[in-house]
Amino acid sequence: MFIKFHPFNAKLAKKLLRNNMQLAITALGHYQTNFIAEILPSVRDCKCNILEIRSSRLAQSTAAYLLISGNWNQIAKLETTLDIIQRRLDIKIHSLRPEQKDKPKECVPYSLETISLDRDNVTESITTFLLDREIEIEEIAGSCYQAPYIQTSVLSTKFVILIPPQLHLLSLREEFLDFCDRLNIDAILEPIKR
Repeated sequence: MFIKFHPFNAKLAKKLLRNNMQLAITALGHYQTNFIAEILPSVRDCKCNILEIRSSRLAQSTAAYLLISGNWNQIAKLETTLDIIQRRLDIKIHSLRPEQKDKPKECVPYSLETISLDRDNVTESITTFLLDREIEIEEIAGSCYQAPYIQTSVLSTKFVILIPPQLHLLSLREEFLDFCDRLNIDAILEPIKR
């Protein structure tokens, strides 16, 4: 038995990489409409792969977020299928073909958790603080709840952020804590450990 090895072909590798595409999908429907049970088999039938999936209940509705991969033909077939599902179930589905990611930046991932009274602009103020310092926001999650013992609404948020290496971490931490003191926000900023 002979095995023939071919030299690495960079052009072929790039072509194969280009043939693999991604599709970002957001879906929103009434809670009773189990649209996830319709979307997942469609992904499989179109021979696509799920790279990431999230779903959550928002009041009486359900929201789902998916990142799908496949070749051009598979992605196009899935987009057509999603359009049919959207009309049949009377839900909202949006999709986007994201551009290829550039080389990952060298950043330090941090977790940022805040608790404050629920005021109109708390989340906006925090995101503005971060973006003004060129800190990328990877994820935001938050919710309001009734505080125990009092009749006040409290806002809790959790961010995953990427701090660029040129920012001095100690100075950033002090500046952020001063910012939180001014707005009466309790915050924890710590590196994400894997």
